[in-house]
Amino acid sequence: MLKLPFRLTKTAAMTAIGLTLIGGAVVAQTVPMEAVQWDKRRLDQLDRNVRRLERALTQRNAAGQPVLVEPDPEVVAMQGQLQIMERRLSDLEQTFQRVNADGERLTFQLDEATRDNAALSRRMRDLEGRVERAETAAQEEAELNGPIVANSPTGDAAQDLTAALRLLGTDGPRGQRALETVIVTWPNTPQSREANSRLGDLYVAARDNAAAVPAYAAALNGWPRTPWAPETTLKLAEALRATDRATQACGALTEFTRRYAETATAAQKTRATQLRTRANCS
Repeated sequence: MLKLPFRLTKTAAMTAIGLTLIGGAVVAQTVPMEAVQWDKRRLDQLDRNVRRLERALTQRNAAGQPVLVEPDPEVVAMQGQLQIMERRLSDLEQTFQRVNADGERLTFQLDEATRDNAALSRRMRDLEGRVERAETAAQEEAELNGPIVANSPTGDAAQDLTAALRLLGTDGPRGQRALETVIVTWPNTPQSREANSRLGDLYVAARDNAAAVPAYAAALNGWPRTPWAPETTLKLAEALRATDRATQACGALTEFTRRYAETATAAQKTRATQLRTRANCS
């Protein structure tokens, strides 16, 4: 028999599956093989069989009994399929690595985009707030600085004055605007005179005695007999003296004595005396 010495490997040994040793020679079997489901258990069994076959072949070679090995076509075909599967698996691994790298890059870009969007949203909200405040301020300025026109929210002078005084307690600028509206809407009325007296107080509080003088004078037009008239007369005299009009201040104090001394309080009479001294009234 032809002696074919060789070094048998696991791959070559796998080609010997399906062969039968008969009397020192191996005869190839042609019995068709059923498709095998290669799970871990079967592969481990195959590996053990291949190892046993390797040991048997090695012993026969050492004993001088050469072995003729013919590859099983199905095994060869299976080896080719395994090689193809290995190449496909390698390709899939490379593709997965690329996809994974692309995914990480996209995730990083998405995080950056999310942070940028959050920053832009904050800036947008800030700008919207600034625009809204600017629009509100412009509207308020237009309301407060526009021309005063006749307008009665209630249709009644007394109710309009009450509403204006109530607003004055919560919103000074709008309250002042409401008093001015009462004056324009209801001229020559007790409510208009009282609104002028309150307006004069606002000017004095703002250290604008020059503006307070005409407001107090308008309130005292005709020398009304109202509870606030004596106090307003003294305030007019103080504003006149503060604007270096001592002669007119003394005239206002004279009218106080003549018209309101009887109904004035003791404190008001004391203030009138003090003002005459400061204005050097004769």
